[in-house]
Order: sequence, then structure tokens, then C-alpha cells
Amino acid sequence: MDLALTEFAQKKIATAIKALNANRFDARFVANREELLKLLNELVPERAVVANGGSITLEETGVMDFIRSGKFQYLDRYREGMDDEERRDIFLRSLGADWYFTSSNAITMDGQLFNIDGNSNRVAAIAYGPRNVVVVAGANKLVQNLADAESRVKGRSAGANCLRLKIQTTGCSITGKCTDCKSPERICCNTLISSFQHVPGRVKVFLLPEILGY
Repeated sequence: MDLALTEFAQKKIATAIKALNANRFDARFVANREELLKLLNELVPERAVVANGGSITLEETGVMDFIRSGKFQYLDRYREGMDDEERRDIFLRSLGADWYFTSSNAITMDGQLFNIDGNSNRVAAIAYGPRNVVVVAGANKLVQNLADAESRVKGRSAGANCLRLKIQTTGCSITGKCTDCKSPERICCNTLISSFQHVPGRVKVFLLPEILGY
């Protein structure tokens, strides 16, 4: 990233972190991927039960390799050969995980997380269940307000995720824009806005001055 853009991203992150912490998230600036993995290694004890939501950001930052390292009891949603009932069981067990890893579709400058899901196992876990939720995001996920957050998801990330998942029947995957479709494969089914946190620090938001994920 250009140096001026990196500096600007850092300033945006600092403002968002202040707002997130005021809403009782544990929000931190993380300079790079190496620092992120070092921090996680210090936070997450061996043999902890860990799970994750689907996320390109986790792949890009090496977090998926971290939770698959063998040091933890990983509830593997990607295990080959699972049928629908076995996958559902993984999703339900993930709600009781010690640590749940995910990203966020958007983060507002006034300290709120905005997420839209299809299956909604991810938004369920962010809202309640796991003892610790770690949200990893790049500066590209920062938006001014909730209206911009929804616009970002429906105008960009939902369509990109549909194409990544080889979903070809949704309006965004066909036309490149949200059509509020009724496709059975629709991935925009439930919306979660995470604002003031009942349990201080349960949701940890680690922001990097990079472009990560969709």
C-alpha cells in the first residue's frame, strides 16, 4: 500500500479503535500479520476449543494456519466428507467454543460491527456463545456509518463471496448488483449490528492497515 494511504489508514483505525473501545469491545491496532500471529499465540492457550466463520481475511493473514496448527481443539467446518447434519453439528458446537475467529463485513467509524449472513452461524456466534470472539479486519472494512456498511456489503462483498462460493443464481452474481433476490442460495438472510457490548472485551477487534478480504 502507498505510504500516504497507509498513514491515512492508520489514522482511520485509531479513530475507529477509540469508538470501539468506548462500546466495550477490546479493539487494537496491529501493524502487520506477523504481529497479529504473535498476539494470538500469546492470547490463545493450547488445547483451547477453537472455531471460525468463513473468511478470506483469516486465510490471508495466516490465522487459519494458526488455528489448524494442532495446538488447539479445532472444530473443523471444512472437514471433507461431512454431510449437512455433521456440518450443522459443527456449527452448533462452535457456539460453545473458547475462541471463535472471524472477520467483519464492515466496521463503522463510531464503533459498530455490521455483518450479513446466509446460514447465519457466524452472526450467531458473534452475538452470543463463544467465550472469546476475535474479529480480524483490514482498514478497507472501515466505513462512515451503518448505511455505508450495508451499501458496502450489498454492493461489493456479497457478490464477491457468491462468486467465490460458485453461487450463480443470486442477483448480485448475475448482474453485479444487489437485486434483493429470492434465490434459495441467497447469502444475505440475517443482519447483525454489534453495538455496545454486554460483556466487556468478549469481542476483540484487531485492525490492520492493509486491504484484506472482500
